[in-house]
Order: sequence, then C-alpha cells, then structure tokens
Amino acid sequence: MIKLGFYVLGAVLLLACGGDDTSSGAPSTPSSETGRAKTKTAQKPTNPAQQLALYLNKFQFYNGRRASQFEAHHYCSTLSEDLTQCVIFDGNGANAKLMGVEYVISERLFKTLPDDEKKLWHSYRYNVKSGMLVAPGLSPKAEHDLMSTLVTRYGKTWQLWHTDQDSSLPFGGPALVMDFTRDGQIDPGLLQTRDKRLKVSTAEKRQLRSDILGRPPVSGADAWQNGPGIQLPALTRRNYPHLQK
Repeated sequence: MIKLGFYVLGAVLLLACGGDDTSSGAPSTPSSETGRAKTKTAQKPTNPAQQLALYLNKFQFYNGRRASQFEAHHYCSTLSEDLTQCVIFDGNGANAKLMGVEYVISERLFKTLPDDEKKLWHSYRYNVKSGMLVAPGLSPKAEHDLMSTLVTRYGKTWQLWHTDQDSSLPFGGPALVMDFTRDGQIDPGLLQTRDKRLKVSTAEKRQLRSDILGRPPVSGADAWQNGPGIQLPALTRRNYPHLQK
C-alpha cells in the first residue's frame, strides 16, 4: 500500500502546476536580466528545479506562536517512496520569494526517528481531512489519490525568509513552522481569501475526503500542542515578535 501511494505521488508530479497567481508579499528585486527567452521544458526533467512539479497550497504558523499564520506555496518532488522535498514560496506568481523548505516523510520512516527529532515534525492528517491542503492543477480524482497518500505523512518545515515580517531581505535565522491539527485554529479570513483566489472550496473538499480515513498521528508529532514551542536561539539582535510567546 505504501509503494502504491508512492507511485501515485510520483505520477502527479508531472501534472500539478496550476492555480491563479498570488503576488509575493515582498517587493520584487531588480534583475540584471532585461528579458528571458521562453523555452520548452523537456518531458524528462534534466535538473532538480524541473523535478519540483507538484504544487501544494497550505497554511502554516510559527511554532509557539499560532497567531502568526500565513499561506505557503509548496513546490515538491519525490526522492523515494518515503521522502518528498519541497521548496516554499510566499506566492505562485513570477515575483514570488523563496521563503522556506519542507521535508515530508512516510509514517514508517517517522516511527524510526528518535524522540527529540520527532518534536520538530508535524502531521498531515488534519490538513488533508479538513480540505485545507489543496493541489491546484490536479483533476479531482488525482488530487483525491494524492491526499490518500499524504494523510499519513509527516513534515518538517524551516522558514528562512519571514516575508510576512520583513519584505526587503531574509533577516535573522530560520524558524520552525508547524501545521494546524484541529478546527478553530486557523484564521477563517485567511482561508476564505485563499479559496476565493484559487477558486476552490475547502468545505467541499473536506466532504469529498470523508472516505480518506488515515490513522491518528503517531506519538511525538505535533509536540507544540503539549509543550513549549521550539525555536532556534536568536542569531541577531533584531526583534521578532512573531516568534515570541
């Protein structure tokens, strides 16, 4: 079953780039290039960037500061049946800023992690079941198959450029980011704005995914729910209230 899910995930990587453009929250940086030639991408990816073909749209928050929420645009590729890697942008338009990375692993692999490592990871179950995690550009069936695989996955996300706080440059150090785990945690206005822009319905997707059962998250994940939020020590004197409890 795990292997089948892996092949489903791999199959959609070449199908899933879509959705209306979202402008970056940060101003564009002038480029030395005056123009870019439009080239046709080869069917077989020839570099790592071309592998990042799966587009996932979701919401996250800074660990220990659930009120600091933001929309995240993930572009992902599969490394193995147990591991997917994603780069995260603050939009899906041409001027979007690269703001973080996420690694997504299978439940089998998560169970092998030491306890102190598990605290850094979040479960995907609620994101899938709630309908908040979407894959714009996929057909309803392909998205449903993908979500059936992701429902038992775990992710570790590091935010490198806090574009919702500093729009000019990636100041400071990386921040650990988490996913939501139950109803009532996300700002409904944030969700409604996303749904309207991407022309999706979270409520409808939630209903369509009612047959995706998944399993309760493995103990150790989503540690922010039962303890203090984990963050790296400050690397500069710059004040970051969004990371303070």
